[in-house]
Amino acid sequence: MIVVTGAAGFIGSCLVSKLNEEGINDIVIVDDFSKTEKASNYKTKKYKGAVERSEFIKWFTEHANEITCVFHIGARTDTTEFNKAIFDELNVNYTKSVWNICTSNQIPLIYASSAATYGLGEFGYNDDESKIPLLKPLNPYGDSKNDFDIWALQQKQTPPSWHGFKFFNVYGPNEYHKARMASVIFHSFNQINDKGFVKLFRSHNPKYNDGGQLRDFIYVKDLIDVLVFTYKNKIKSGIYNLGSGKARTFLDLANATFSALNKKPEIEFIDTPIDIRDKYQYFTEANMSKLIAQGYNKPFTSLEDGVKDYVTCYLSKKSYY
Repeated sequence: MIVVTGAAGFIGSCLVSKLNEEGINDIVIVDDFSKTEKASNYKTKKYKGAVERSEFIKWFTEHANEITCVFHIGARTDTTEFNKAIFDELNVNYTKSVWNICTSNQIPLIYASSAATYGLGEFGYNDDESKIPLLKPLNPYGDSKNDFDIWALQQKQTPPSWHGFKFFNVYGPNEYHKARMASVIFHSFNQINDKGFVKLFRSHNPKYNDGGQLRDFIYVKDLIDVLVFTYKNKIKSGIYNLGSGKARTFLDLANATFSALNKKPEIEFIDTPIDIRDKYQYFTEANMSKLIAQGYNKPFTSLEDGVKDYVTCYLSKKSYY
């Protein structure tokens, strides 16, 4: 059996769909299933069992001999939460427990790290493991992901194969429940339909024009293709970037959303909220050469094509992947 944590969430539920498409249904899904707003993300999926997040470590200890791989996608991902104790519990210590059980039972582990670990990008966006201890994330969420990456690299006892992926700006279906933390494309779609225009954050950095802030946006379908590739192929263990490899502006993103809706762009700029302004990334771009060197050669979806698929096949139909 394969375990997918965070399976009721955005990326985890898309991963379960992809595994189902690959003919893999022998899956145990793990999440906080009390959050009913996420039920539609997994109700049509094929899986063998469901385990509550709070019960999983105990369950995993007792059933480890039945598990062939763990995709640990679940985490607390709110970048506006500043209670470090929450992240220590749910992101760092919980993941250590998963790692240790995988190690003891020789189970491959694929887990979600984050591009939030890179902070302002002082050391670039290369997935050079020697630089990971130097990184300076901008919030407790990024700290928690980097803390675990550092810990993993220090371990002498490891799972038989392990891969941590630094997810960049992921967008795509199954994020209806994410509210403020949903992608800008999701919010743009709703704003266009409700008001006819899109609100983007004004730049508070003189090096960037309003809307010229750059991010590496990756379509969730590309991301899960990489995860499944890693599951099926023996690539070198370690920590990898997972983005499109191409930075694009928020203006590009907004224009692509208008284009997918066949509407003329109307954009209004607003101040970046004070609570995130000094912790705002103005540029991210994943260097993907490390993964490509391991044999991954599928092209990444362009922003325009990804947004069109997301808008026309999912958001406009209120459908799920």
